[in-house]
Amino acid sequence: MHDIAEFLAHVSPFDALAAEDLDAVSDQAEIEFFAAGAVIVPQGAPPLDAVRVVRRGGVEVVVDDAVIDLLGEGDVLGYASMLAGLPATVGFRAGEDTLTYRLPQEAVRELFARPEGLAYVVRRLDAFDQRRLDGPRTPDTAQRPVGSLVRGPALVCPPDTSVQEAARRAAVEGSPAVVIPLVNGDVGIVTDADLRTRVVAAGLDLATPVREVMTSPALTVGQDRLASEVLLEMLDHGVRSVPVVSPRGQVVGVVSDVELFAAEYRTPFLVRSAIARATTFADVEALLRDMPQIVVGLHDARVGASTISATLAVVWDAAVRRLLDLAVTDEGPPPVPFAWLALGSHARREPMLSSDMDSAIAWIGDDSDPSTRAYVQRVANRVVGALARGGIAPCGRGANAAHPAFARSLASWQSEVARWQDDPTMEQALMLSSVVAEARPVWGMHAGAPLMAAFRDVRSKQLLLRGLARLALTHRPPTGFLRDLVVEHTGAHAGRLDLKHGGLLPIVDLARYGGLAAGITSASTRERLRAAAAAGTLPTGDARTLEAAFDLLTDLKLDHQVAQVQAEEPPDDYLDPAKLDQLTRSYLRDAFRAVAKVQRRIASDVDIGLR
Repeated sequence: MHDIAEFLAHVSPFDALAAEDLDAVSDQAEIEFFAAGAVIVPQGAPPLDAVRVVRRGGVEVVVDDAVIDLLGEGDVLGYASMLAGLPATVGFRAGEDTLTYRLPQEAVRELFARPEGLAYVVRRLDAFDQRRLDGPRTPDTAQRPVGSLVRGPALVCPPDTSVQEAARRAAVEGSPAVVIPLVNGDVGIVTDADLRTRVVAAGLDLATPVREVMTSPALTVGQDRLASEVLLEMLDHGVRSVPVVSPRGQVVGVVSDVELFAAEYRTPFLVRSAIARATTFADVEALLRDMPQIVVGLHDARVGASTISATLAVVWDAAVRRLLDLAVTDEGPPPVPFAWLALGSHARREPMLSSDMDSAIAWIGDDSDPSTRAYVQRVANRVVGALARGGIAPCGRGANAAHPAFARSLASWQSEVARWQDDPTMEQALMLSSVVAEARPVWGMHAGAPLMAAFRDVRSKQLLLRGLARLALTHRPPTGFLRDLVVEHTGAHAGRLDLKHGGLLPIVDLARYGGLAAGITSASTRERLRAAAAAGTLPTGDARTLEAAFDLLTDLKLDHQVAQVQAEEPPDDYLDPAKLDQLTRSYLRDAFRAVAKVQRRIASDVDIGLR
């Protein structure tokens, strides 16, 4: 065992590794030195691909230049960004001369997926949360009594029930485990994992009574225990499901680690991990249906709207990948390599709870081959259907991979893009260009790269550029006024503010035009605005105005949809202005006027007029 391994052997969670595994991790370590004051990881950095362990010195945890925590020898930094696949929400800098061991994610990801690693993450995030400087923590689902998270009564079977009958009832009732009452007041438990390992793998007769394969006495928890405490206890005991009992000792239900992970707002990466481990479409769909409550928890914890959108996009990515893996396993090897492309808000990593999913498929091969198209259609239908059952509707305008127009060979896509660029006056050419230009590969071959590259030359295609500018001016605030706010004048949403079409889409469209004019394709709205300002395709002042308005409207949209979820209403984009305070209405009025002013300036610049 070399020096690095010897040090890590006394550092949590690496102390849980066997000697040979510890050596394997240590062999991939890189030694880094940071002088006092040096930035190790800047706040907002792209998702990290490694963690660092402090060997000597001290590291400051920084948010907006304020030091909110200090890390010392043996502390691990960067795991939250790495595991969640999200930008770093905090920064790290050397508080003194500091030596660290950099461990790449391929070396440590498996460790952090194990109970010991998950327990470390939960404990560290809880301790970090208690030291934040932004005030007391708002209660969230992780701080609720575990009894409130029980989804239904426990499945109870007598000890002499056959494992076959117990498994049948568990499947019918959707229970994560079977509870077996014992004569002394204790209970036993049989989980799905027990059936696989103790019955199927062991070759036991299906008539075997459950008492012979159960764990007894089972760990139980009181229904008034906090969910976060129960999660830690389950991790410490290495169990996946636990019976919840009333003060009188009656079993009121069973909770699983996946359910508690979903309730832990500070660790949404665990949902992604659970999706990656899912073995059926139904498993993925159930996890997706939990996302609204996870968003509520993130919002209550005062996580920023942009981070919450990025979190949703990460989970959507994971769901699409897992569903495609499952579909391809069922349908057999694909006849040609293909890719799934995210479009729209998903591609920009800006979805909200009301968002539908835009998508496309591209493959290498003959576009007219009926067998290839039939295979791709079957896979797309299964994935789009599962996403819809999980609460993510496909694009209502047909921009989804199950629609034949959005499933093409790469050559066909490239040919269509060239036609749209050469003649943007073609019907729907501008709309389709704006959609496909921001495509982002999610699964399969990276076919999106050459597809998007075709749009990096938009600056040389003045007719297309003018068309995109015109398209960016099609969405305007709705007509009518209420207390100085523009609202819908007629229809089902009369008197309400359309946050999407009247608020966010004008900014998204302007950012897309400015970004494409600057040679930027797939990127977030904020990144496009900044790139447009840097390239001069939008005045810096206009870009900043649009970004501020985008942030304000995104925050309002999230607040509105969280309130709807809490009221058990479906999330939508229509806000009642009467529910806003006067200051917020004033901000909104100013934001809309500022966006309209930018639209008029763009219209003048490209000489197309704005009626």
